[in-house]
This record gives sequence, C-alpha cells and structure tokens, in this order.
Amino acid sequence: MPRLRRAIAWLIAAPFRLTRWLFLLPFRLLAWLFRPVTDAFRRSVFYRFLTEVPEDRPVIDAISDAFQRPESILEELDALRKHLLRMLAAVIVTTALSFYFTNDLVAFLSVPVGGLERLQAVAVTETVGVFMRVALISGLVFASPYLAFEVWLFLAPGLMPRERQFSLLFIPLAALFFVSGMAFTYYILLPVALPFIETGFIQVTVNWTVDSYIKFVTGLLFWIGLAFEFPLLIYVLSAIGLVKPAMLLEQWRLALVLIAVVSALITPTTDALTMGITMLPLAMLYFFSILFSAAAQIISRNRAVDEKI
Repeated sequence: MPRLRRAIAWLIAAPFRLTRWLFLLPFRLLAWLFRPVTDAFRRSVFYRFLTEVPEDRPVIDAISDAFQRPESILEELDALRKHLLRMLAAVIVTTALSFYFTNDLVAFLSVPVGGLERLQAVAVTETVGVFMRVALISGLVFASPYLAFEVWLFLAPGLMPRERQFSLLFIPLAALFFVSGMAFTYYILLPVALPFIETGFIQVTVNWTVDSYIKFVTGLLFWIGLAFEFPLLIYVLSAIGLVKPAMLLEQWRLALVLIAVVSALITPTTDALTMGITMLPLAMLYFFSILFSAAAQIISRNRAVDEKI
C-alpha cells in the first residue's frame, strides 16, 4: 500500500517536475556553456579580492597601530593618490571625447528655452567658456561610473565579503539615480520653470546670454541629480547603524518640511508650482529610501547571525 501511494504521488508530481526541468534547462545550458568563463573568474585576482575576509579589529586598536606605524598611513595615502590620479585621467579622457559632441549638447540644453537662436553672447570669450564648461560636465557624467568604482576600490578592503559584493551593485544604481534626476529636471522641471522666469515677474523681453543660461541649467541638473542619490545615502547610513527605518517612518512630517526647504533652495523660481514639482519626486524618494534602510537592516542582522554561527 505505501508503494502504491508513492507511485500515485510520483505520477501526480511528474508533470510539475517535467515543467520545472524544462524551465531550468536553458539556464543549465547557459551555465554549461559559460562554465570555462566562470571557472576562470573564480581563479582571478578580482574574485579573491571580492571574497577575501579582512582582519576584524576594534577601531581603537587600528588607530593605535597607525600611531605606532606611521608608515602604514603613508601607504594608505599613496594608495589614495593612485586612485585620484586614475580618476583624474579618466575625467581628462572623457572630457576630451566630449569635445566631439559638445556643440550638440549645448544645442540640446537650449531646447527648453527655444533653441540656440534665443541665446546671445556678450563677452569675447563667453562661447569658449560655455564650450569648456559643458564638455567638462559631460566628461564628469560619463566618467562617474568609473569614478564610483575607484572610490569602491579604495574602501572595499575594509568591508566584509558580503558587503563588498553588495556595495558593488551601487555603482550602476548611483549612475541610474543621477541620470534620473537630470532627466526629471530637463523634461519636467525646466519646461515649467523657464516660462515662469520669463513672464512671472516683470513683463519685459528676456534675452538670455549663453553663459548665464548654461550655468543656470547645468547647475540645476547637477543639484537635482545629486538629490536623487538620497536613497543610496540612507542605505549607507542604515548599514553602519546611524539610521533606522522606524525612525525615518516616524519623522516623515519633519522630512517633508526639510524637503520643502531643499526644493526652495535648488529651484530657480519662487512659485509654488515649480517647488511642488520638485518636492514630489524628492518626497517619493524619501519613502523609497525607507525600503533601502529596511533592506540594510535585514542584511546587517543576517550578517550578525552568520557571524554567531
């Protein structure tokens, strides 16, 4: 009788096992095809760097050793110098490459105000300064993932393997959040703010100079793009224990007041519409950051349990 029951159970479960096997078959084939690549990666220096466990010492002992061995501080400063030099070289390369399409970028940035024909230059070197400013900002934006990677390389030796691997995911996330902030500014905020600036105060013809307009637009793009990095900052603060998700949820009213102040500082106009448009995504990012804080707390708790085991 037990054998009959097992046979019936096997027959009932057979279609589900077949479906599962067919679903996993492409992934197994891909794993088999890329096995040489994965095996080579596991033997690589980078894999050992990702999985290496650092020496866990109290902060006081580390500071004491640094005073007893001043050459260790010089070694860290030398490593920092190398990272900074590579970052500078990357910015120089990306800025030089940006020279090829800087004129197109200036034309693109001038679309919200009506195009390049609405702008004028009043100083002899104004166009040169604008060209170099846009090229440099473009170079910084394109080099930002590599710059974040260099910062991660400098900080990673002090992290545990799980934190090291997980924090590596923040590099594309940081780039995505920053670009999202710039896209919001360009496609949503500027079309609302610029008409108000031109007609909201004194009924006169506004003649934008190319220098003032590009400074205004690039500054707005940068600061709002930076504000969109708030969830990642909250995650880092939560990971080191300075912020808790419950505290963020309890203080949401104060957070909205602070968001209103920040929105008033970074928006170019004083009208409530532009300020409200800026506040909306920042408020959404604040509540989104609570999820990041909760994730950081769960990961830290799991790591503590693993260490006890």
